[in-house]
Amino acid sequence: MASPSRRDFLLASAAFGGAAAIGAQHEPVRIPLRARSPNERLRIGVVGCGGKGFSDMQGCAKTQDIVAICDVDENQAKRARAKHPKASFYHDWRDMLDREKLDAITVSTPDHTHAGPALMAMSKGIHCFVQKPLTHTVEEARLLRDAARKSGVITSMGNQGTCLDGLRTAVECVRAGVIGTVREVHVWTNRPVWPQGIDKPSHIDAIPKELRWDLWLGPAQWRSFAAGKKDTGFNGYAPFNWRGFWDFGTGALGDMACHIANMPFYALELDAPTRIEANSEGGNEQTAPNQSSIKFHFPKKGERAAVLLHWYDGGRKPPTSILGDGVKLAHGGFLLVGDEGMLYSPTDYGERFDLYPKEKFEDFTPPKQTLLRSPGIHDEWLQGILSGTQPMANFEYAAPFTESILLGNLALRSGETLEWDAANLRVTNSERAQSFVSKQYRRGFELTKF
Repeated sequence: MASPSRRDFLLASAAFGGAAAIGAQHEPVRIPLRARSPNERLRIGVVGCGGKGFSDMQGCAKTQDIVAICDVDENQAKRARAKHPKASFYHDWRDMLDREKLDAITVSTPDHTHAGPALMAMSKGIHCFVQKPLTHTVEEARLLRDAARKSGVITSMGNQGTCLDGLRTAVECVRAGVIGTVREVHVWTNRPVWPQGIDKPSHIDAIPKELRWDLWLGPAQWRSFAAGKKDTGFNGYAPFNWRGFWDFGTGALGDMACHIANMPFYALELDAPTRIEANSEGGNEQTAPNQSSIKFHFPKKGERAAVLLHWYDGGRKPPTSILGDGVKLAHGGFLLVGDEGMLYSPTDYGERFDLYPKEKFEDFTPPKQTLLRSPGIHDEWLQGILSGTQPMANFEYAAPFTESILLGNLALRSGETLEWDAANLRVTNSERAQSFVSKQYRRGFELTKF
């Protein structure tokens, strides 16, 4: 498989035929997008400008204009506002999208508030960059994919490993058959590094004057604000420890799998698993478990063999003997097991990798380059807007990837082995798991319909 795959062809074809290249069954109803000059500076709106949001903003500010900034927390927004004093400031992304004339937005907020601004933006023909995981629920991932097809905008998920030379070289190695047929993949992380396996706090605190708590909750059901409290294991919700709560985050799996499983998913052209099994410790109705192991069963497809993908978090890892020779596995990474060798990356993003057994690949030369190299996750998206070319991490790839990963959380939350019917967005053997495919949205935060 040294030549570009069908998926690569479809993504590259977006530069010429747009989403129509995906297939007649998904013929898009496109919003007319005006032609752009390569020298034009784009008007960028920023939704969430603290932490990762700040770096996403600055990644765009190198070449484009930041004209609007939105954040529900004025403390988190201080640095961004000082960096871009001429930009309009908003607490509510709905106001920003209604009032500003924007070409593109970045969305770098807690997981539960990714889909709302992205869908509203795409309905207006605004290009979208959304942090990983792309969405909070499986259904939202499907909605964003479909909206991107209909709108024709240029999209990207913020899993920066996608743009790295090392990851793309690893993909080329796997597709060229360097390690033979791959039937088994291992992916692991040291996350969570925030509280999980804890209950909803029982205490109530005054809402800080700098925080618009109602807007922070967004589509989530109302709950009282609570600050961190010693000896309870609860360290507060914002700005970081929301990740372990099901109402706001997607746990260790959602946080890191869209990074670490990215290369195996892309290289093997995985799509939807048909069976998901999970084992965990410490989870409850409110938060994700302290540690888990999940098996994703991907059926045979075309020339690709069936693939079993193992996920581990919370200190769990693959068997220590898997690489032999006393090789100690890193705190996070991925391993593809082929019938002629193994490809191992001791990194979260896949920027470097080794081939095993070492003696077999001592004089290894990488195969011919078949994938374009990237200028960087932000520049690839921005240049794509100007040229009409979808980046590798666009929603046509990122949405099914996110959808498949989040199925693991359905298995964790239900405690059952699941059978998945991707075509109908249906768990066929568990009504409890099916209830987690989508969620209820608080009034005023319902998703934009296309």
